[in-house]
Formats: sequence, structure tokens, C-alpha cells
Amino acid sequence: MQTVATASKAPAPDKSTMKVAVTRKNDANFVPGRRAFFRYRDLGVTGATNGRMRAQLTSATAGMSEPTGWHYHVCEAQFVYLLSGWVELEFEDSGAVRLEAGDSVLIPGGTRHQEMRTSDDFEIIEFSVPAEMATVSCDPPQR
Repeated sequence: MQTVATASKAPAPDKSTMKVAVTRKNDANFVPGRRAFFRYRDLGVTGATNGRMRAQLTSATAGMSEPTGWHYHVCEAQFVYLLSGWVELEFEDSGAVRLEAGDSVLIPGGTRHQEMRTSDDFEIIEFSVPAEMATVSCDPPQR
């Protein structure tokens, strides 16, 4: 058996505040979310980490053809990995980008952006730190 050692300046998390979480596809927990045209499946991470992190599977109920409008999230960061389909996003500093299956994006908290369009088969896994992530509508950036 191989032992792997890593050095870190950050202290290890207190395991007493976290627990193992297993979710099953056949017993999915769908929860309300930010957008009516998406379906959100909770992956049990929020409860298992006492709110330190959230993980969810988001699927399109139909392709999105109208922009969501400019907004930002009140969080440390949001990480998105596309499992299938595509999404077009626009960011305040870097402009428009199209992400496809296998692509990912890290969105720092407070970054203004909007979703422009998605495919009908759009599906992502999304993580946020902390779990509680407010969405705030905002004006588009001045260009």
C-alpha cells in the first residue's frame, strides 16, 4: 500500500462538523432553485458539511433562449462543470463564452454575469462555497 503525504499550511477541517453523504440517482432529492426552467437535484453536501459547501446537479427542463439578466452571487466562489449540452455565458470582464460538455468555469463571488442560452440537454454539476449563495440582480457592466 502506498502512503501519500501532503503538506499544507491550512489546518485540516474539523471532521466532527462533517459527515459522509451518499445520494442515489433512483432516490433523487429535487429542490427549488433560482430558475424555473432548470431542475435542481441536491447532492447532500450542504447537510454533510454543515453549510460549508453546496453541490447540486442542474438540468434544463427546456433549452433557455432568453438571457437571465445580469446578476452576481453572494458567496466565496461557484464552480460549474458541464456534463452535457452547452451554455453561453457573459462575464463583466471577459465577455461572452460558450462552454460545452467537459468544460468548467470558476466564478468568484461578486462577479457580474448572465446566462444567455442553453441547449435542451444542458446538465451541470455545480459547487458553491459556502452553501448559502444569494443571487443579486444588477446593472449590466459599462463597456
